[in-house]
Amino acid sequence: MNLKLILLVAFVCYAGQSRAADITAEKLGSVLHFSIKGETICDYQMEPGDVPEGVNPIFKHGAHLHPVYSPSGKLVTGNHQSDHPWQRGIWLAWTKTEFGNSHPDFWNMGKTNAKNGASLPAEVRFLKLDQSWGGADGGGFISQHVFLDHSHTPDQKVLNETWEVQVSQKTLDGVLANIIDLTSTQTCATDKPLKLPKYHYGGLGVRGSEQWNPVDTVTMLTSEGHDRKAGDNTKAKWVHLGGQVDGTPTGLAVLIHPSNFRFPQPLRLNPKNPQICVAPSQDGDWPIDPGKPYISKYRLLIYDGKPDAKWIEAQWQSYTK
Repeated sequence: MNLKLILLVAFVCYAGQSRAADITAEKLGSVLHFSIKGETICDYQMEPGDVPEGVNPIFKHGAHLHPVYSPSGKLVTGNHQSDHPWQRGIWLAWTKTEFGNSHPDFWNMGKTNAKNGASLPAEVRFLKLDQSWGGADGGGFISQHVFLDHSHTPDQKVLNETWEVQVSQKTLDGVLANIIDLTSTQTCATDKPLKLPKYHYGGLGVRGSEQWNPVDTVTMLTSEGHDRKAGDNTKAKWVHLGGQVDGTPTGLAVLIHPSNFRFPQPLRLNPKNPQICVAPSQDGDWPIDPGKPYISKYRLLIYDGKPDAKWIEAQWQSYTK
């Protein structure tokens, strides 16, 4: 291959997927804030943050991403909405579980005790921030969470979790996108497994913008071409969640890595609110066993405009390589 051809190939590759812009990572109290040129990309809520007025403080939780914005500054995540105040931006949790003779629900944290304000029966708690960074090649962090069962013994550890997150902004095949790469590694905290019976949700959760709360204002699309109704309880390589924000179409796509358990993974597309879940337990009972880490990887693309299935598929192909 001659020099001119080499340079041409290099230019085409660069033009299709440009170098990440400078990302700033700043710790602001209980929040790790990522921005580019002063514009927010996302926040990582470490310790529990505030809840909206009128929401029971029992739903103050950390260990999640919110707010998350598109490149034009459109808010695409919702947090502690009145219909499901335990849903919090982007998070990972399990719903129906068995731990010894206990059944901790890490998803609906506080739901069962919200009326009387009692303590949480189970929770996912932020432990520590190992490191964070920003720069020309993007930003990110590594942190530790713990899944706690309080139903029998206070602060009974069930799972330890590490989050490895990378944040960037790139032009991908002509579309400017904010990119969040999330890898979760969960390990048993004791010599007992966490058993996960068949259930229709639990896993990676995403709550969409408050402006998508009306049933007819949200759009969902899967890699198999299914919409919200047809795509619920189906499997997919990726799923889009979006709608109008301040009069402009915007949204996000969750790309599912092929190394994930039960790939292509089952989906829960909530019929009543703008919330999606990648839910491996839909396919039947399974455990997280001692000595066997459970690793799940996802890429979230946040962008302005209507969903383009061909573009999302091309980005999924690039992600898998």
